Amino acid sequence: MRRTDPEGDGPARHPLPQRHGPAHHSLPQGHGPVRYGPPLPDDGLPVLPELSAALAAAAHRGEEEPVGGGPALLEAACGYWERRGLPVGPDRVTAGPGAPALLLALTAALGGDVLVPRPCAAWWAPYARLLGRPVFHVATPAESGGVPDPYALLETVRRVRDEGGDPRLLVLSVADDPTATVAPPELLHETVEAATGEGLHLVSDETWRDTLHAAHATVLLSPAEMVPDRVTVVTDLAGALLPAGWPAAVARFPAGDTGTALQARVLDVLTALGARLAGPVAAAAAHALDEPGPVTARREAAVRLHARVAAAVHGAVVAAGGLARPPQAGRHLYADLEPLRAALGAQGVGDAQELEEFLTARLGMPAPGGHRFGDDLQALRVRLATGPLLGDTDTERLECLTSPAPLELPHVQRALMSLGSALDDLRDDAQRWEPPR
Repeated sequence: MRRTDPEGDGPARHPLPQRHGPAHHSLPQGHGPVRYGPPLPDDGLPVLPELSAALAAAAHRGEEEPVGGGPALLEAACGYWERRGLPVGPDRVTAGPGAPALLLALTAALGGDVLVPRPCAAWWAPYARLLGRPVFHVATPAESGGVPDPYALLETVRRVRDEGGDPRLLVLSVADDPTATVAPPELLHETVEAATGEGLHLVSDETWRDTLHAAHATVLLSPAEMVPDRVTVVTDLAGALLPAGWPAAVARFPAGDTGTALQARVLDVLTALGARLAGPVAAAAAHALDEPGPVTARREAAVRLHARVAAAVHGAVVAAGGLARPPQAGRHLYADLEPLRAALGAQGVGDAQELEEFLTARLGMPAPGGHRFGDDLQALRVRLATGPLLGDTDTERLECLTSPAPLELPHVQRALMSLGSALDDLRDDAQRWEPPR
């Protein structure tokens, strides 16, 4: 029997769209396309001097960092999770050169089919497909992304098994890329209960948990708090602690024999891949995970800044007639421009790939379409990042960070006005296309 995606996307191993616009690049003939996966939204800020100093202080180290991370890094990761109510010993922690390497190793170690929410982080599905594993997208509820609807999850698992599949892994994210939402605890409880009842292992991507826009008003729970023996937590330090160009991530494995065996297999995969952190990056990562005062202050200032800019972008999208959930975390916004379809159609835009190309050119900044995140190609959805709106120079970006009113800075005003103007033009065009009443 030919297995199909439960949401009707065609074969279970369906690739990303095969259209090649400016965002795609081709290898020499016979080697196939290189698919563009948008990176994590960058904070757009200069590197914190204290982190640069930690990296430079370790630059003389010529020896290799152990696969899975050295003692100093693992101890720092334990302290990081202890402060978040997820105590763990260093024997249950593994580090790697970025979360993608850890997810690849976890997927290889667990085997079976993979389930992810729709939409989901752009880098989740390609690693499963690289291993030849089918990936099934599961619908999310209206109020938030990152965590599948529990009933849709149960139905998907049932259908996959009826068609001969073997679902074993669910990847989810409580603080989400691309939707910038935080899943409510009651939804998370229901989904985790459904997943564990079906025997799935959960990987909780908690890269964005430290970027909540209103930390005192938003309740964020980790699935590892609910079912400690069935959840592996992965955190990419590019989310809130390190520059994206210094790849480092940590994984927290469950207790018990299952966690021990899984961690051992993951280390085997990382060893086979040679997936080690560079020594200086490991030193900087350990320093960041210790969360000294300057690191914490920079993180909190960056979160406040991006929360303000994201709220302004959300206002511009809604004022123009688009749809978007209010951003709650991260440095991005997920916009649905379906109400502007007529105006976009007049510009030759009929799907997410064309929307990506149109807005990237119009805004002068990356605007990856929803299809990059496993969403429907025909839907006019796009992720907008806030980092590119902070200025063109380090001086301008630092000024944003230290200003009590960053939205009133001239270069930020110009960027937001340009974004708003582009969206307002579409709104005005859409109104002209409306039939008379």
